[in-house]
Amino acid sequence: MRDAFEIRASDGLARVGRLTVPRAGVTVETPALMPVVNPNLQTISPRRLHDEFGAEILITNSYIIRNTDDLRERAEEQGLHEMLDFPGAIVTDSGSFQLAEYGEIDTTTTEILRFQHEIGSDVGTPVDVPTPPDVSRERAEEELAATEEALADAEAVDTGEMLVNAPVQGSTYTDLREQAGAHAAGTDLDVFPVGAVVPLLNSYRYDDMIDVAAAAKRGLGADCPVHLFGAGHPMMFALAAAMGCDLFDSAAYALYARDGRYLTVRGTEQLEDLSYLPCPCPVCTEHDPDSLRALDERERENALAEHNLHVTFAEIRRVRQAIREGSLLELVEERARAHPASADGYKALLDHADQLERSDRVSKGTFFYTSPESARRPEVLRHHERLQRLETPERVLLTEFGEPTDHDHDAVWRVEPPFGPFPPSLSETYPLHAETPDRMEDAAYVAAADGVAALAAANPGTTFTLGHDDWPAQALEELPEGVVTEDLSELGAS
Repeated sequence: MRDAFEIRASDGLARVGRLTVPRAGVTVETPALMPVVNPNLQTISPRRLHDEFGAEILITNSYIIRNTDDLRERAEEQGLHEMLDFPGAIVTDSGSFQLAEYGEIDTTTTEILRFQHEIGSDVGTPVDVPTPPDVSRERAEEELAATEEALADAEAVDTGEMLVNAPVQGSTYTDLREQAGAHAAGTDLDVFPVGAVVPLLNSYRYDDMIDVAAAAKRGLGADCPVHLFGAGHPMMFALAAAMGCDLFDSAAYALYARDGRYLTVRGTEQLEDLSYLPCPCPVCTEHDPDSLRALDERERENALAEHNLHVTFAEIRRVRQAIREGSLLELVEERARAHPASADGYKALLDHADQLERSDRVSKGTFFYTSPESARRPEVLRHHERLQRLETPERVLLTEFGEPTDHDHDAVWRVEPPFGPFPPSLSETYPLHAETPDRMEDAAYVAAADGVAALAAANPGTTFTLGHDDWPAQALEELPEGVVTEDLSELGAS
């Protein structure tokens, strides 16, 4: 087990954790946002990030510091914390971004880790190779091998109390990502960034991002803190946290402000297009759109950056609270309605419901059915799997209504979409006391039929009768041949 990371609460693969950063003498609560600080251009000072916005950890680029004479001299003389005036934990990137952009850099893993250690970094990074999406498999394999060599070089460097990142690469080949995750977890390194996902996020390929992260998580252990490199927009924090990502880094707050863009959890707006400021942060309560636009360029950029940070940190807190409540998937589903890419990402997440289910809590608050995707949630999958453990008598009535006054069945069980059948004794247990709408989509009834099929398969000697409330044909077609059906919708209407 890795001593640096402790899980305090979980919801599926999501977790609230504590990342101990010994060199900084701080413990960071996760999920956590790491604002990106450009050492040459600070829109919001690191001290303000800590004191006003609650940043416990930030990330900056040691390669830029090393290759800029005055920055290098200051960092070597003062140390990184004093140079940036930041009391929290500082993560340093290695130049891998520059390697991806320009094809080469003038440093090695050994050199840059020693430099990061010398200037007082708390979490260092080797020179991995960020392989972009959709390249040839041959290239992805070659560059993954180079990254794994970098991890071996990193293990050989004496970094003292400085934690070290072990990036997980592999492009969009999920088997390579899983392999890379397992290899990284087998090292004695400390934090595990899933790299080279920025091109996916920039092109709104949230579904592919989820598949990549899911594959990396299959290789990594539960004790591995996971950083989704370059993921800084608040609209996708809940989704990525649900896939088990613990750390996010954001330059968006500053870059978007420079371009006059205003972040929300639903997407990004141009300030020039806004008639109202739909946010309760200090910037938006002090200004209206006209007064914000009237500021001079520098003041306007700073104000937008502050707003963007408030929105971003608020969403991180919202995600943490949802994990503790066990309601994260409700938040993910809410966010998924805001943008087609988010909806695709949520659907991809549910493609991995079995992976989420293995870490999911047995009991939470209340299950809310809010869309057809709710029928694919891990809780539904778990119920269907557990139905296969139950034994039934010879004749069982499954009904959406109460037990009939007069019947000749050996037992009467409830059946509720999307879960399917369950004995009456479980009616008040999670998730069977779910809140569901009166008007449900066919997907919910199909899922319930799958539950009936699972129970029937586990009890081939039982005769099942399903008393349903006008189920759609698609759901009835999913039932095994031996299940007798009775449409009781007239009974329900009366």
